[in-house]
Amino acid sequence: MTGTDWALYTDLYQLTMAQGYWSAGKLDDRAAFTMSFRDYPFRGGYAIACGMEQVAEILADYSFSADDIAYLTEVRSSDGTPMFDPEFLSFLGSMSLCIDVDAVPEGTVVFPHEPIMVVRGPIMQCQLLETVLLNCVNFQTLIATKAARVCRATGGAPVAEFGLRRAQGMGGVWASRAAYIGGCASTSNVLAGKIFNIPVSGTHSHSWVMSFPSELEAFRAYAHAFPSNCTLLVDTYDVETGVRNAIVVGQEMRARGEALAAIRIDSGDLAWLASKARAMLDEAGLTEVGIVLSNDLDECTVESILDQGAPVDAWGVGTKLATAYDQPTLGGVYKLSAIRPAGSDIWEDKLKISESASKLTLPGVLNVRRYFNDDGHVAGDMIYDINSDVDAGEVIVDPLDALRQKQLAGKRFEVLLAPFLRQGRMVADYDPSDARAARHRACAGLETLDESQLRMLNPHTYPVGLERGLHERRQNLVAQLRHVPERP
Repeated sequence: MTGTDWALYTDLYQLTMAQGYWSAGKLDDRAAFTMSFRDYPFRGGYAIACGMEQVAEILADYSFSADDIAYLTEVRSSDGTPMFDPEFLSFLGSMSLCIDVDAVPEGTVVFPHEPIMVVRGPIMQCQLLETVLLNCVNFQTLIATKAARVCRATGGAPVAEFGLRRAQGMGGVWASRAAYIGGCASTSNVLAGKIFNIPVSGTHSHSWVMSFPSELEAFRAYAHAFPSNCTLLVDTYDVETGVRNAIVVGQEMRARGEALAAIRIDSGDLAWLASKARAMLDEAGLTEVGIVLSNDLDECTVESILDQGAPVDAWGVGTKLATAYDQPTLGGVYKLSAIRPAGSDIWEDKLKISESASKLTLPGVLNVRRYFNDDGHVAGDMIYDINSDVDAGEVIVDPLDALRQKQLAGKRFEVLLAPFLRQGRMVADYDPSDARAARHRACAGLETLDESQLRMLNPHTYPVGLERGLHERRQNLVAQLRHVPERP
């Protein structure tokens, strides 16, 4: 995916604000922006952070090319005059990123309200990156989370992601990678397999069967073409007949010293058909032949099929995974949380207030501590300001309900956000390109959650809260902004 010019991959208002900062003399002001999301995706109990690899690729060569500047020169305001000042565009064309970014590693289990990325640097540069960072992280986090839910529903049976044909354009390439990080064993997407070094898998379609005079001939031809990788799709005409034809081919392959790997069923009553097919295969002595199910599956249908006792060895999940069918957006946000004016060493808290409690933002330059119980399960996450001392009691306060608090003192903790970029350059020991490592991190992170947080329906809410001092600062700032008089 390298070689793409990404600087204009943004909303126009980021560029108009950039010129505003330039004309207002604020280029030397420093800002901190915090990325987070407001609610659990898919009504679940967690999310899997993803998208940092694409962010790294985009920021590595971020600049405005001569073609970009030429295009912006032609952009007009509503009165027909040039929208952008030529001197500003000249400045933009010579600009190099000098921002710092901290981020959770890909595959980290994350929760609403807590930072998953913090960007610090010249306010204009931080502003320019808002749209592209949200675009990368929102979508891929959503897909990785969906994949984790589907893979958990299968009880450990492998899931092949094959949603490329239904995905939203080239986003399907990144969706395949995110699905792998979320737990899928492979993808049908060959380009994603090449670019990201993830396993690819696949068999034939109904058109293969239909192109032969008979289903049996089609199966035989495929078995000869792929004797060591043969999975037969048995529902082109009639599943029971298809299974019988697959049995004939499977026995012929056995006589040649080969083995039929599996059959796939892609339509009908999947639970009932899987049980019938298993009985037919076993009766024919082909007990080693697996059964793969597909057809608009998601975590709920997978659970339902297994609850009916269906014998399933692997799953193919496409449309509802690659498109995040039941929730098309994560709803992540990127909010200004602190300002350091030019010439000052002090960060000033910034806060957006709202009539909606869920939209009240967090002030400060933030990070997250994750605390663990003695048994290795997570105990709670503390959002804190890196420039302030943490209260000795290590109490977290729910950002939506100040009466909900939890003490975490004495527990082991890890800091979640790690240096990602420094002065616009990737930090040497932060490697977001390894999808396999991110997949392992996601799997390990899910194992630290309690079963009540992993269940599909009405999961228990994981405790995420503000460090007590940060909570008090936010409360005081809200009171100031709303002009609430102090008590006598």
